[in-house]
Amino acid sequence: MQSRHYGPDLTPPWKKQRPAPEVAAEADLVVEEVTTGFCGAVIRCEKSAQGPTVTLEDRFGKHRVFPMEPRGFLLEGEVVTLVRPRERAAGGPARTASGSLAVPGARARVARAGRIYVEGRHDAELVERVWGDDLRIEGVVVEYLEGIDDLPEIVRAFAPGPDARLGVLVDHLVPGSKESRIAAGVTDPHVCVVGHPYIDVWEAVKPASVGIAAWPVVPRGQDWKTGVCRALGWPENTGAAWQRILSGVRSYKDVEPALLGRVEELIDFVTVGGAA
Repeated sequence: MQSRHYGPDLTPPWKKQRPAPEVAAEADLVVEEVTTGFCGAVIRCEKSAQGPTVTLEDRFGKHRVFPMEPRGFLLEGEVVTLVRPRERAAGGPARTASGSLAVPGARARVARAGRIYVEGRHDAELVERVWGDDLRIEGVVVEYLEGIDDLPEIVRAFAPGPDARLGVLVDHLVPGSKESRIAAGVTDPHVCVVGHPYIDVWEAVKPASVGIAAWPVVPRGQDWKTGVCRALGWPENTGAAWQRILSGVRSYKDVEPALLGRVEELIDFVTVGGAA
């Protein structure tokens, strides 16, 4: 009778499949399922009779459920194994993404008359990601302007006052820039215009949080966002690139201090002395 005993595995080491790194399937993490190519953000993880599953949502809002199998997903082009996130440790106070103490059961405050204006949709989404819980408790609404070329007229139309303060966050607010000249034209005492030094709010996300060594330098005359995608070897789809960047932001720790301080300043300005 032929023996069924097989000797040791003689597969050469370079042909053996290495274990993939385990990554917690935190909400909003953007991954690609390896067999279908479906790319989306994590919505939730659940237990099933067949094992743990993860639900992904693509950029069109479509949901799909996948088993959390070893080496089942791609994260920034690398094969990973998704695992269920750890339960929050009991005993310590919960905090919001901005680092503030969370208020369990708190309801959103009725919106104040005051507002915070930011330049674009990406700015608004980043502010929401980090400060959303705080803003809802304070009743502060964030709106985006699609640029500040007409900022003085926008301020006049808003009609700011003691109970309706206006905060404005400006990209690339550095001495001598077009943005600094526009901002200088706003002198209303009930308006606070501040800014960060980055060409675009993308740069306000720490490179390490995005999985890159540094933000590339884009030659003048090129569209900056397209140039960044090209330099990093990403598809030249700025919407998809932004979702990739935003997925790396978990809390204030993923954002540069030059932006953190300015947003905190605007929240303080709008809420101090203002009525709901």
